[in-house]
Amino acid sequence: MLKIRYLLLASAFAAVGFAFAAPEKDATAPASPPPHPTVPYHTDIPAAQRRAFFGELHLHTIMSFDAWTFGTKVTPDMAYKFGRGDTVMIPASQMQRLWFKPVTADVPAKRAWPLDFMAVTDHSEYLGAFTQLDDPDSAFSHSDLGKMLHGQTGQRAFYAAAAALLGEGGEMHGGKSSYVDDLKAAQAAANGWNVEMKAANDNYIPGKFTTLIGYEWTSSPGMGIHMHRNVIFDTDRAPMPFTAVDSNKPEDLWRYLDSVRAGGIEVLAIPHNSNLSDGRDFDWNMSDGKPIDAAYASERALNEPLAEIVQTKGSSDTAPELSPNDEFANFEIMDRLYKGETKTTLHGGFIREAFGRGLVIESRVGANPFKMGIVGASDIHNGLTVSDESGAFGRNGLDPSTMLPTGDVAKNALDQSGRPLGVRPNGQLENDPLQGSSAGLTGVWAEENTRGAIFAALRRKETFGTSGTRVRVRMFGGWGFDPKFLASPDWVARAYAQGVAMGSDLPVQPKGAKAPAFVLEALKDPDGANLDRIQIIKLWLEGDTYKEKIFNVALSGRRKVDPRTGLAPVVGNTVDLKTGKYSNSVGAATLSAVWRDPEFDPAKPAVYYARVLEIPTPRWSTLLAIKNNLPLPDKAPATIQERAWTSPIWFTPQKT
Repeated sequence: MLKIRYLLLASAFAAVGFAFAAPEKDATAPASPPPHPTVPYHTDIPAAQRRAFFGELHLHTIMSFDAWTFGTKVTPDMAYKFGRGDTVMIPASQMQRLWFKPVTADVPAKRAWPLDFMAVTDHSEYLGAFTQLDDPDSAFSHSDLGKMLHGQTGQRAFYAAAAALLGEGGEMHGGKSSYVDDLKAAQAAANGWNVEMKAANDNYIPGKFTTLIGYEWTSSPGMGIHMHRNVIFDTDRAPMPFTAVDSNKPEDLWRYLDSVRAGGIEVLAIPHNSNLSDGRDFDWNMSDGKPIDAAYASERALNEPLAEIVQTKGSSDTAPELSPNDEFANFEIMDRLYKGETKTTLHGGFIREAFGRGLVIESRVGANPFKMGIVGASDIHNGLTVSDESGAFGRNGLDPSTMLPTGDVAKNALDQSGRPLGVRPNGQLENDPLQGSSAGLTGVWAEENTRGAIFAALRRKETFGTSGTRVRVRMFGGWGFDPKFLASPDWVARAYAQGVAMGSDLPVQPKGAKAPAFVLEALKDPDGANLDRIQIIKLWLEGDTYKEKIFNVALSGRRKVDPRTGLAPVVGNTVDLKTGKYSNSVGAATLSAVWRDPEFDPAKPAVYYARVLEIPTPRWSTLLAIKNNLPLPDKAPATIQERAWTSPIWFTPQKT
């Protein structure tokens, strides 16, 4: 039984997640200074001058329980400095855990290019408690739990700590394990929330690098089921987090967010890894099993205006089984948490399907719970946010010039060591590193690089997510955009004036307007690959269900869409699998289009979003194999087409 309860936490927390019952409130938590209300954002900068900024909204450091057991020693302050482009020294003990060999000196690490904005989102459950074990003189080190954990690392420490977090072991007092008291006291001593806020505020450089205060609410209502949310505040001092210890129901989290907002602080939550939610993140039903009603739909739309579409645990856009007519649906699919685990439920776990389900639910109850914009992130647990394929290793972020693994560690990551994966207490195999993807990024269109401007862009959903590339993409929708619209030098200003940006609802259909038109522009990553194509993905209400269709609206080169199939010729693949190099001799640096829906039905609600594909480039596993003179792994694609997804634009028929 104890092993099963170990697994319950192990399969749920972070790479995994919490599944707690709610104890009484923690009276030992340190008093925090009062939070500061949000200062409403105002600017005289016109919308036409908004620029694309790239950032990270999901990162873990030493303050997260699981990251600490993995050997992470990078602090929130170090994480922000690394994200903004500074060189940080990675402690030797962390490098030793990465390389599995003695390391006697700290290792320098620097990001290839600086982010514009960033939020450290450590797990709020017992935030920072385990850092107290790094001090041999701390009260936690001398506690019963601390003594039990002393000298344990990695998986042994993880499972020992997991038992304690579930109230197993120790002396029982009134039906409660003494280990719970040990954890509460350690959390109070760590003062983790103030540590997080101080790191964010100390590293905020308005106009250059924006930091946002946040945390991860780590709910897992069942074994291995992810229903986690990243909570992001628009303030420099936020109230104490609402955690999965308090409740693992999203509805309770939303009530907390409502109360925070009532106190004058803007805040939002972002669901992530819906692909691993076992179909629950975008279910037809509420937490109590009843069908979604109007109140739930409105609350969710208010509190969760965004969703994370890609990160190191895979893509949550769609899957081949859900979109069989999408030739690019099979992108970094991780439909199970552990190698050998029973496959998760796909329906209800992917964002594209959520967009369709939202139309159906709105037709029934009058509100759309899944009216979400798009972001990307990393969920990296070593404190180093890296989005380039060259700096990926399983689900770690690395400086490839100083931290890339070699030897047996590289072989193990590529499943070529001949060494079996570790076995969990129930006989389940450990994570297969090849399943891990490189990190994603969030792009926002904002007037300036400040907290107010970045958060305002997130709130209005003028956002896009990428698989790690810095493709800049924007989309506008309206009724009067003609085919020559992009020829005007002031087309961006006109697009804002005559239509809406992504993340919005189309204006009311004017009399005489037959179909909406969409203006799209994509620019390649300045240091990356050329672009293959822009596509628009449309979902629309059809009776009591929905349908989807993909339109190729802009192609590089002189390729043409086949009018019979709607498909386009492949762009070509220039990757040299011996060197890992590729050529931008195919594709285009920029793509743009004005596209009018040729199948528009004014009686049917619809949602449109864009996907931009790069030409093929080498996957991280290919680069690691080449670097180590190893064969390319046959269990992973050698090349990938990095991509970006825009937030949608919705059409709702005018009520008569």
